[in-house]
Amino acid sequence: MFIPWEPCRRVIMTIMVFIALLQLCLSATVSGQASTETAVTASPGDIVLLPCYTAGNAAPSATTWRKDGGELVLGQRLSVLPDGSLNIYGVHPGDEGSYLCTSTLPHNGSFQAAVLLQVTSGPDDVSISITGSVTPLSNGTLLTSRGSTVSFNCSGSSYPSQELTLAFSGASSSNDSLVSASGASLAFRIENIQPGHQGVYSCRAHNNISHQRANDSKLLLVYYVPDRHPDCMWTPASNSSEIQFSCTWFGAYPPPKLRWGDNGVFQETDSLTVTLNRASLSEGKTVKCTAQHQLLSPGAEKSCGFTLKAPYPEGDPLAAALEDSSVTLTCIEKTSLPPANTTWRKGLQQDLIVAGTKYMLSEDGPELKLTILNVSKDDEGVYFCRSENPVTVRELEVYLTVRKASSAYTGAIIGVFIATLIVGSTAVVAKTLYGSRHRICLGGGFGHVNDDRGDVLSLVESDDEQVFQDTVPQLPPLTNGNHTTLVQIHRIPSSDQEDAETADTSPQQQEDTVQTQEPEDLVTF
Repeated sequence: MFIPWEPCRRVIMTIMVFIALLQLCLSATVSGQASTETAVTASPGDIVLLPCYTAGNAAPSATTWRKDGGELVLGQRLSVLPDGSLNIYGVHPGDEGSYLCTSTLPHNGSFQAAVLLQVTSGPDDVSISITGSVTPLSNGTLLTSRGSTVSFNCSGSSYPSQELTLAFSGASSSNDSLVSASGASLAFRIENIQPGHQGVYSCRAHNNISHQRANDSKLLLVYYVPDRHPDCMWTPASNSSEIQFSCTWFGAYPPPKLRWGDNGVFQETDSLTVTLNRASLSEGKTVKCTAQHQLLSPGAEKSCGFTLKAPYPEGDPLAAALEDSSVTLTCIEKTSLPPANTTWRKGLQQDLIVAGTKYMLSEDGPELKLTILNVSKDDEGVYFCRSENPVTVRELEVYLTVRKASSAYTGAIIGVFIATLIVGSTAVVAKTLYGSRHRICLGGGFGHVNDDRGDVLSLVESDDEQVFQDTVPQLPPLTNGNHTTLVQIHRIPSSDQEDAETADTSPQQQEDTVQTQEPEDLVTF
């Protein structure tokens, strides 16, 4: 049978073109796959598998691997698996590089794949160092004092690269990042460090390729002592003869050591309380609390204390009141230390006085007042202002005298009687003087009367009784109707002259002298 050549040739040519086109497509597909590089990371000593043909399930008939452009020599560590993958046992840094695989597929097809192997390490040897004014403790903790300068250094080793971060975790913050940078080390510095900087400082390293992390931490303590002295206080105890003394010194780190007295034992605490009784206390004794701290040099301890003083109530020891009235007794106590408990008591049995309808108690600073209402005779007696503190007990004794209300008018009655007596006497004297107003004695000369003779001047109203009618001539009344006053001037001889004249004259002459005396002068006003 004859088959024409020309048609067969055409069929063969068509098949060859188809095969060429198929190879061209496969080549294009392989090129596309090779253009995409797969990244694989591994650490030294790991077993790593580099993939090759992953487009289908068909196993390649042959596979070759190249590294960084050169043919890869297979050996004990390097082997090609049936699916074309490259298996590397015990990876080391020298295995890092770019790998290219070429697989021959059935039907004469081929496939290429690129793989980037990255061998990473670390972070290793990550550490944080704190230097400056720091002191290491036996447990690895570091301490510094407030106000110091402290330096931090964070370091680590990673391949191919790493990022370092210095973080802080304290009472006021948690895991705060202070600073970050890429490189082998990182530095940071704090000047004038404060208690708020106390906490845990961490150096954190991050491998940017493998994303492995590592860190190192250290605790830094900031020691400090307060600028002020400890605080000393007292608290009354259930027994009045006892007292609690408290000593506190907050704000110190670590806690200070406190001690009461000179012979006490130091205790590590910021608050210390002791109870003392009256047997160990006395007037003028000084109670002291001493505080020690690691930052204080020996002999530079701080302390607080106070000097004990016994109470001394003061006031008026005597008081008086009227029945049915009110009276207030006052007591002042301002010297005791610790402050005394002051109360008012009545009678020798010292019964405690409480406020009520009979008594009022008031306190104004150091003054304690007792007011007794509706005072009666039963309230008379002794009262005690009793002051007590842990040192001793002292009392102020006040005696109250109660008088009847009527006695209050005795002084007034006596005063009125005396005033009445004075007024009456004055009236009597005035009336007597007014009744004797017509007799006025003048000691001395008048008109032409001799200086050595005394004169008597008598004033008589004309409408009075006619006492001098026989010896004094009447004067005619005035035309204006006014009264006429008669004035008699009597010469009164002095006693010496009268005696001398009497002695020199005879009785007959004396009689003649009396009979021939000049008539009395009359003066009319």
